[in-house]
Amino acid sequence: MKICVIGAGNGGQALAGYLALKGYDVSLYNRSEKRIAPILKTRKIKLEGEVNATAQISFATTDLAEAIKGRKLLMVVVPANAHREVAEKLAPLLEDGQIIVLNPGRTAGALEFANVLKEKGVQKDVVIAEAQTFVFASRMSNPGVVRIFRIKNAVPVAALPAARNKDLEETLLKVMPEFELAPNTLYTSFNNIGAVFHPATIVLNAGWVETTFGKFEFYFEGISPSVAKVLQAIDEERCAVARKFGIEPMTAVQWLSYAYDVKGKDLYDAIHNNEGYRGIQAPTSLENRYILEDVPTSLVPISAFGKLVKVKTPTIDAIVKLASIMMGIDFFKEGRNFERLHLKGKTLEEVKRIMEEGWQ
Repeated sequence: MKICVIGAGNGGQALAGYLALKGYDVSLYNRSEKRIAPILKTRKIKLEGEVNATAQISFATTDLAEAIKGRKLLMVVVPANAHREVAEKLAPLLEDGQIIVLNPGRTAGALEFANVLKEKGVQKDVVIAEAQTFVFASRMSNPGVVRIFRIKNAVPVAALPAARNKDLEETLLKVMPEFELAPNTLYTSFNNIGAVFHPATIVLNAGWVETTFGKFEFYFEGISPSVAKVLQAIDEERCAVARKFGIEPMTAVQWLSYAYDVKGKDLYDAIHNNEGYRGIQAPTSLENRYILEDVPTSLVPISAFGKLVKVKTPTIDAIVKLASIMMGIDFFKEGRNFERLHLKGKTLEEVKRIMEEGWQ
């Protein structure tokens, strides 16, 4: 099976190297040359941490058409706020039978991606899927050198429509058994744990980020007992919305046990028991994916789904508002709201059907 990894950041380089080490023919695409300059020449990616090896991929390129030609599995590893742009670029290039996996989709990622392909008139028989989170905790130290702090035990993934899950079973799950099939993208979207851990932590640590340029451990030092209480409130709101859609979600504490085998008497305790987070530094500025990705593509749609089912999300809304003020962006307007997802005016049952079956 030939695989293309789209995006050469912390996750993309780690995934490309990991798949190449497993013996797969892997191409790596990045829109700019700077991040992949050494890989263009050597075709090598050095992995450190849980995997210590140097992998050789087939090629790296800034030409998307070249990157995906004849490739069955397209692993999209970019911040979720770039999904629309990637879908627009892929639309005229896709081939019948290709499987696109968003790593991760955040909330309603597969739906947004499908909307773009529909807008562009794509008629190819492709499968769009979203992972609930990214399979690694990883950070790039230099182009071509990436550390995998931890490989998660399991990551739920689902296709849109859910009837195409069998395609994932025959391809993705054979390539990476770390993935587990989820019933549908309602499940992966509402079990978006990044919505809980990332935005509030960085907003509440904004002064420390700007003063130290991120010179502290994001999870171990950034999540104090009081910050953890805010994360807990966000988690409770997320779970309340999910249950209204018929999804029994994993709480953040349950997810830490599922993904990392860690336990704790509460969320603060469980996070600080997770050695997989050890050494992960905070972002160097507020201009990073924990705000620019997770607020518009995680918190905003969860808030919108909450309004549909009359579940109040005051903590989520407060973090969105604070992030909007800090960044000078109206995330409620610019994020994955119901208008942008083409769900405005839809009933609960209609939204559930679209999230399970796609547009018919």
